[in-house]
Amino acid sequence: MRTARRPAPPLDPRLPRPEPVLEVVVPVHNEEHDLEPCVRRLHAHLAETFPYPFRITVADNASTDRTPWIAARLAGELPGTQWVRLEEKGRGRALHTAWSRSPAAVLAYLDVDLSTDLAALLPLVAPLISGHSDLAIGTRLARGSRVVRGPKREIISRCYNGLLRGTLSVGFTDAQCGFKAVRAEVAERLLPLVQDREWFFDTELLVIAERAGLRIHEVPVDWVDDPDSRVDLLPTALADLRGMARLGRALARGRLPLAVPGSAGAAPVPPPGRLAQLLRFAAVGAAGTLLHLALYFLLRPAAGAQAGNALALLLCTVLNTAANRRFTFGVRGRAGLPAHHLGGLLALPAGLALTGAALAVLHRTVPGAGPGAELPVLVAANLAAALLRFHLLRAWVLPGSRRTTGTSAS
Repeated sequence: MRTARRPAPPLDPRLPRPEPVLEVVVPVHNEEHDLEPCVRRLHAHLAETFPYPFRITVADNASTDRTPWIAARLAGELPGTQWVRLEEKGRGRALHTAWSRSPAAVLAYLDVDLSTDLAALLPLVAPLISGHSDLAIGTRLARGSRVVRGPKREIISRCYNGLLRGTLSVGFTDAQCGFKAVRAEVAERLLPLVQDREWFFDTELLVIAERAGLRIHEVPVDWVDDPDSRVDLLPTALADLRGMARLGRALARGRLPLAVPGSAGAAPVPPPGRLAQLLRFAAVGAAGTLLHLALYFLLRPAAGAQAGNALALLLCTVLNTAANRRFTFGVRGRAGLPAHHLGGLLALPAGLALTGAALAVLHRTVPGAGPGAELPVLVAANLAAALLRFHLLRAWVLPGSRRTTGTSAS
């Protein structure tokens, strides 16, 4: 059944054709088989359902097959269709180039395989046209989405987005769905801040936008996996991991732009979620455990097992609190510093009791047990103590960190 075309606002024939309200970019590289049916289907859908002027831009990423020839022919046949040629590959590079040149009020893109049902296109861009949102993304992971794909891609997608939420504390659900839109004035401010020019472009754009307090609208989509997808999963995944690490370092050093140039100001930085805090706490805990064991084996010959353990644990507790204060909970500056260290020391008896009791039980059970037997016992006791310390720090010692993350000066 054909969808009835929505009536467009009346146009005065004496006036020149208005600039497009929406520009949809289709980035391609060697897509001679999929390009023509995709563009014709997209053009027909927009002509029938979109009530404002539109333009379709095929952004050719250094194709070596017949893709440029097909794109040029389509641009000559279909009204409101054009193509641009880039001599370098990269989806982000294609989008950056096409969006930067566009006169449209709303800029969108979709993948050439049309895995996402085009019925979601108008719901995607409507909040941007009305001004109620700044960016919009299709999501395959929200309630209401209908997704058909194999288990490998499903697992990879969920792991990727879960890793993003755990490491960068993002609030959006699906960073890599090839179905996104942005208001032109927002793109003008965001694009100079995005470094990546390949597959991580989407994620970096969204992270910066969210950190700047911009409004991101999510649309559940119907999505069918393309079995002939040209995406090389392993190199793409490695590039994305490098991109996440780069953004993580920028955030840790305060170098990621938190206010978009020309905006009224940044919203508060989203606080680290429980998963993100657990991952960071685990990293600090692993380093602390190694330090504790090294100090214990240095002190044990002179002080004995129990005294050596107590001294090593005391030193590690001070360092552990300082590291968790800054890295896990994002608290910087000297405000509350004495109270936080005092609280950390008050948590020391629990760790001392667990590790001391574990050593005592070992020596009673295995008289004459040496360092080789003490090592796994201390590791296990440290793990139990670390879990207790995490909950104490999160709920009692640093309860205000979730409100002050990213707002204090270093």
